[in-house]
Amino acid sequence: MTAAHFIYIPSILLIGIIIGWVLGSRAAQDAYAAELKKREKKN
Repeated sequence: MTAAHFIYIPSILLIGIIIGWVLGSRAAQDAYAAELKKREKKN
């Protein structure tokens, strides 16, 4: 393994974690908004 692997692999993993965090937070916000709409329709 070259020294580039010690920079490249962790950076790709970090980018993947960041993308997953962003997509997950968007999905959570959408689910929360949908739950609020459901509760408003019940009342």
